[in-house]
Amino acid sequence: MKLNLHNISFTYDLDMIIKDISCSFVSGNFYSIIGPNGSGKTTLLDLISGFLTPCTGHIDIDQAQILSLSKTEISKKIALVSQDYIINFPFSVKEVVMMGRHPHIPRFSHPCAGDMEKVEKMMEVTGIRHLQNRKINELSGGERQRCVFARALCQDTQVLLLDEAFSNMDINHTLQMLRLVKQSVKEKNKLVISVFHDLNLASSWSDALLMLKKGEIKAFGDCQDVLTQKTIMDVFNVTSIVEFNKYVQAKQVYYPTI
Repeated sequence: MKLNLHNISFTYDLDMIIKDISCSFVSGNFYSIIGPNGSGKTTLLDLISGFLTPCTGHIDIDQAQILSLSKTEISKKIALVSQDYIINFPFSVKEVVMMGRHPHIPRFSHPCAGDMEKVEKMMEVTGIRHLQNRKINELSGGERQRCVFARALCQDTQVLLLDEAFSNMDINHTLQMLRLVKQSVKEKNKLVISVFHDLNLASSWSDALLMLKKGEIKAFGDCQDVLTQKTIMDVFNVTSIVEFNKYVQAKQVYYPTI
């Protein structure tokens, strides 16, 4: 499966947020998008998910343009985990996770045994089964985020978009979710695109990095090639040392403390 962006641009209130971006993402890979605040990372994911419409260009998945698909068809192909997911109604955790099955359930039908089994499994692997009867608005930020993760995994899509999805989690749960995601990439040939602020986590878990600055791609490719002192200075205006770390088997970035 291939996701292609063709000359995508997006303007908001006369400001050009995304500027003529063209690139491709291939299943079986974990991609990370990094860049300064306001560089267009979230906007790019919203365009890929069909939530926003590009001003120019188009996006296709398996040769079908995203905007030619219905919302249900898109939901069967792409799942999004957002950092600021908000539900204003007191649904239970189990009800929220079941929402991930809605694109697969015929209208006016009820969840089948297979749907229920998948919900149970995803609550188990994300460590929230003991919370299944709790109301979503009673959870901590990290618990709520894992609930949203379980919902996205229940969608069983080929593409998973993560928008700073680990921002509310402690490091233990962050690593658990990253292992789940990486496993789905390698074993189920999924395509994952994740927005990160932590360059070291992005480098450790990604197959490739896309660096954005002011809506433009400044670098895109293998982590070893993209993550350099020069690109970090060019994109973030920060002095750093970038070295290969044997413990994590990836490049890591070190910053001055003064």
